[in-house]
Amino acid sequence: MRSWTDTLRFAFQPVVNLMTGGVAALEILARPETGDVLAEARRDPELDGLLAVSALRAASRRETLLPLHVNVFAGTLADLGGLQPLHDAVREAGRLPWEVTLDVCPPYTHVPRRALLDAVARLRRQGFRVCADGVGDGDAPLRLLTDLAPDLVKLDASLLARPAAVRAMRVLCEESGALLAVEGVETEVQYAVARAAGAQWAQGELFAPPARLPTVDVYVPPGSPGLVPAPRSGPSVRQFVRPAALLPATASAGRVRALLTGSPDVSGVLLVDRDGVPVRSVHRSRFLLSMSGRYGHALYADRPAARLGDPPRTVGVDATAWEVLDVVAVGGPDRASDDVAVVDARGRCVGVVRLADLVRALAESRVEEAAGLNPLTRLPGSEAITAEADRRIAAGRAFALSRLDVDRFKQVNDGAGFAAGDELIRALGRALLRAAAGESRVGHIGGDDFLVLSDPEGLEPLAASVLDAPWSAGGRPVILSLATVLCAPGSVPDHRRAAACLAPLKKAAKALHGASWVLGRAGVPGHEVRRGTDRTTAPAG
Repeated sequence: MRSWTDTLRFAFQPVVNLMTGGVAALEILARPETGDVLAEARRDPELDGLLAVSALRAASRRETLLPLHVNVFAGTLADLGGLQPLHDAVREAGRLPWEVTLDVCPPYTHVPRRALLDAVARLRRQGFRVCADGVGDGDAPLRLLTDLAPDLVKLDASLLARPAAVRAMRVLCEESGALLAVEGVETEVQYAVARAAGAQWAQGELFAPPARLPTVDVYVPPGSPGLVPAPRSGPSVRQFVRPAALLPATASAGRVRALLTGSPDVSGVLLVDRDGVPVRSVHRSRFLLSMSGRYGHALYADRPAARLGDPPRTVGVDATAWEVLDVVAVGGPDRASDDVAVVDARGRCVGVVRLADLVRALAESRVEEAAGLNPLTRLPGSEAITAEADRRIAAGRAFALSRLDVDRFKQVNDGAGFAAGDELIRALGRALLRAAAGESRVGHIGGDDFLVLSDPEGLEPLAASVLDAPWSAGGRPVILSLATVLCAPGSVPDHRRAAACLAPLKKAAKALHGASWVLGRAGVPGHEVRRGTDRTTAPAG
């Protein structure tokens, strides 16, 4: 009688890093030739556990060095309390648990929450990484998603039709320290939306279809649809992580040489201890040069490769790209091309970053940033401000959006001259930058119009610094108008609605006499006059 294993085959699909364009991992997919063993596995935890073990063994037979993603149902983990047979299979295959990510798949309905969380905690203690799979098209409650604290969240491609939802999930992932991936990407349009909305990894037919043999030959659309707006401190190192070639700290030089000569794309090998903590870093070119020298093979082949390595350079997973550059700068020039190991909170290696990836991405971000600056004030335009507004909306944070301009600026320009008008605008930009506190953002959206996004508590000092100061252009007094809308969490769906709420407030401020400030609240009718008087009741002159 034929067993279900006789008709079961596995396919491999690359998971692509959208920042580097390289393959970050391989997902192993069960492909039964007959029957529906996956449906049976959903009902039978023991069978699902056997499928996970079979998937791992299928990958080990292909001798792939890439990290692996293995699927398992949430109910299986809750029922079995973990996957000890999979842990044993990983060890037998010579792999390390932290090279394997378990894609926890829905359904979650009726799965005992506490049992699932306990099983995930046990898997983490063993070293496995955890991915929440099928988010957006499954039944994963948001509370459970945050309690799982996954290392990776995989969104269904259907959410790309709702980019705001993807951006919101990116914010959630940043808060919890997870990466965001989109699966099922089939078109270049979906690829562009995924990147623009903040996804860091993706997989789907566009890059490479599932295949019986592992591949790193993937299609990435030419050109860049634009980098995801990054925090001021710089893009996260997580966006640039590549798979690391890992070997035990006791590995011989001959074993390292075999790995490097058989894998031309590997730039170096990290030697790790039993816990996965890097202890030595072996650079490809320097190592092979030593081995190929006279008597090199005879001297080193059977000896520990650590003798030909260097102390590893490491950064935490929460580091920024700029911090990686600081680490690179500390080493000598002979190590400038060395990979930098990225480690988790326990010091275990999660991958490496290459200097070339960082330099290219940071250069692109600076070019794009410079292209968006106003040539007069060197301040960003509206896109930077509205992107930050959307991030705060997605994060459920209150903020204030203000618009400042000069009353009758055309008359000021015509009377004082454009040079005096330009100097006034530059001075206003400098004053706003000085007054902007904390995480405030200042933008110059053209002419005499400025946008400021700030925390609500920073409004009074901001308004006082610009409205209470005397302003002039070419000796002519100048009056400013300020309009502000306070956006409480949930009061606006996106920056467009916030801007729409701001428009009538600006009109109301311009209708007042003297330096004016009008304050409104999104979703609440009416407004409050903080500065200025009604022109109909203002004294003449």
